[in-house]
Amino acid sequence: MVASASAADNWDYRLYLDVGYGASNREPSDGTWRSKGTTAVLNEPELFLAMGNLTKIATTDSRWGGEFGLQFGNDADAQEPLPDAESLANSDVLYHLYRANVSYLVGNDGQVQLTGGIFNSHIGYESYLAIENPNYTRAYLLDYVPYFMLGAGADWKVSEKTDLAFYLTNGFNYLDNPNDIPSLSFRGDWQLTPQFTFSQSLYYGSDQEETDIEYWRFFSDSIIEWTDGPWLVAAAFNIGKEKQANLPGQPRYDWSAAALWLRYALNERNSLAFRPEYYRDPDGLQTGARQTIRAVTGTYKYNFPVSSGQLVGAIELRYDKSTGEEGGFFDKPADQLVPTQAILFFSINYNFAG
Repeated sequence: MVASASAADNWDYRLYLDVGYGASNREPSDGTWRSKGTTAVLNEPELFLAMGNLTKIATTDSRWGGEFGLQFGNDADAQEPLPDAESLANSDVLYHLYRANVSYLVGNDGQVQLTGGIFNSHIGYESYLAIENPNYTRAYLLDYVPYFMLGAGADWKVSEKTDLAFYLTNGFNYLDNPNDIPSLSFRGDWQLTPQFTFSQSLYYGSDQEETDIEYWRFFSDSIIEWTDGPWLVAAAFNIGKEKQANLPGQPRYDWSAAALWLRYALNERNSLAFRPEYYRDPDGLQTGARQTIRAVTGTYKYNFPVSSGQLVGAIELRYDKSTGEEGGFFDKPADQLVPTQAILFFSINYNFAG
């Protein structure tokens, strides 16, 4: 149920800043972390994200809502379609929009919220904003699912323990435009016990120029989360399949990924997190290279005492290994591919909301 609120309470704003430095034992010529989306700059300080967002909260007393936000930085640039992709008109401007949507509450108690525009993706466990995650860098599986969606959705709060959402979007990658056929997707969240939650997302849509249903992409993302006091344990597993219309023999490509998150809060200011993960892309459809990536990440976060907002510093050590006929990470002298990479990250995240 959505509680009613005064008009003055219906508006929220948010400012966010993410700055980091990743010291790698590899030296790619252009500083690029191969096969990574967010936090993909190495060996130099980087503004990964600067964001400002304004939200009008929909309530039963004021049923219209909306969001509008702008974003800049390396992580925002990673959302822009590739130069050779069939993309939406003005996509070079649209990727700077963090949010741009309107919403409306339906039902006497506001159990259903309808939303249209650019909104947060329903797929994935980790947030686009690093400050909200156990670790600083995101797992590979999050960089190859959408952080944003463009279209319309209906979120139905069935009960205090069950939430169902249905979406019509323009595709898996929200600024690509290979055709005019809308895609279908779904997310369900079930609180099975006070500590245990299960979430399931499904996507089915046409992401190629050929729109016959046999070429539609199927994607599934399953998440479990357990929390108890200072402990958090979560796991995600996803699989995807898509038949390729324009390749000889029309092969069916597939990929899969998994990650496990462990976090322990030492106290209100200090936390430790650990994450093993893998990403299997044998056909190179997602990462652009036929490879399997495995990684382990350990993170220490500290919440600084500040008078306003939230300021979080992180120190993170990760080890990545990419195998397969096209696997590897760039290294000098001529961006040769090497199978392993170690990175030590230092970061500062600041979040102010009001």
